[in-house]
Amino acid sequence: MTHTTSSPAAPAGGPLSGVRVVEIAGIGPGPFAAMLLADLGADVIRVDRVTPGGLAVIPQDKDLLARGRRSVALDLKRPAGVAVLLDLVGRADVLVEGFRPGVAERLGFGPDVCLGINPRLVYGRMTGWGQEGPLAPSAGHDINYVSVAGALDPIGRAGGPPQIPMNLLGDFAGGSMYLVVGVLAALVEARESGRGQVVDAAIVDGTAHLLTMISNLQQVGAWSDARGTNLLDSGSPFYDVYETADGLWMSVGALEPQFYDEMVTLLELEDLPDRFDVTQWPRLRERFAARFAERTQAEWAAVFEGTDACVAPVVPMRDAPKHPHLVARGTYVEHDGVVQAAPAPRFSRTPASLGRAPSKPGADTREALAAWGIEDVDALIDSGAAVQRDAD
Repeated sequence: MTHTTSSPAAPAGGPLSGVRVVEIAGIGPGPFAAMLLADLGADVIRVDRVTPGGLAVIPQDKDLLARGRRSVALDLKRPAGVAVLLDLVGRADVLVEGFRPGVAERLGFGPDVCLGINPRLVYGRMTGWGQEGPLAPSAGHDINYVSVAGALDPIGRAGGPPQIPMNLLGDFAGGSMYLVVGVLAALVEARESGRGQVVDAAIVDGTAHLLTMISNLQQVGAWSDARGTNLLDSGSPFYDVYETADGLWMSVGALEPQFYDEMVTLLELEDLPDRFDVTQWPRLRERFAARFAERTQAEWAAVFEGTDACVAPVVPMRDAPKHPHLVARGTYVEHDGVVQAAPAPRFSRTPASLGRAPSKPGADTREALAAWGIEDVDALIDSGAAVQRDAD
């Protein structure tokens, strides 16, 4: 079973305790980056629109990407609303926004304005195409960015089309994680120099960077352009998935000789084709497939658990929180009645923890602005520059 935690009144602990972040609400990689900063202990204020927009696939008070921070609703089309935002910027260490290039500038809170108010500010910008380049003004989504960056074409089975890795590769790996790395690096530098800077995190850049090893293999002739024919892309029979008797799957990653030998021993297979002979890979795959099909996933998982064969069950996403290893580590927790991934990575002295449950847009306006020292909050709410919504 998962661990259960409850929500504190405000972020506590974590290695980023004391760091203040202003997040301009967006979708996808920006919110994930802000969630990660909040998980690590930063005090993050999420600035939402007075009139919610964007992809409302999940209500924000149910959206785990909005966890860990308070929501303030500001009317950024009013000078008074922008003035409140700039007041927050003056008290912040970091600002995160995910607009198309030039939008923040037109709204009155671009980098020049914000750094003029707070020279130590780290101004994090999250886009797909980046702040410059011929595609920079264009719309796009994860699938477009990873395809142009060269990462989509190699993914898939031989003879088949490219396979979409959800939005993990682009939005969150090539986008959010690079934004967070950039923000943290700039924070460290700002503490030495006293000067902030702009972090231009583009999904195309981060995704290309993630491709470094595969691109290197290709350039030295160790990776074929033919999809699904290489060691790590389902081309190899000892780095693949196999269906079990109950229609589930096992993952095989027995690359090194000692791991491969242990897998073959546990599969109780003999007289196999030479695994180093690529022409024999189809026959080898047939032998593995036939053997795995003889037992259920649970039976094979019991055979391989705790061994060095590099074979593991393909666990359905809804069942992962119940896997014994993840339960033992507390990888998933039940927090405010919702099962979710615990903060990662882990710290020996300043452990990260889950903070507030997601809030509705504007549910924390009065509380958050007052906590950051903004004056005359009630007057701002009365004027409509800020909106306090019912949390229920």
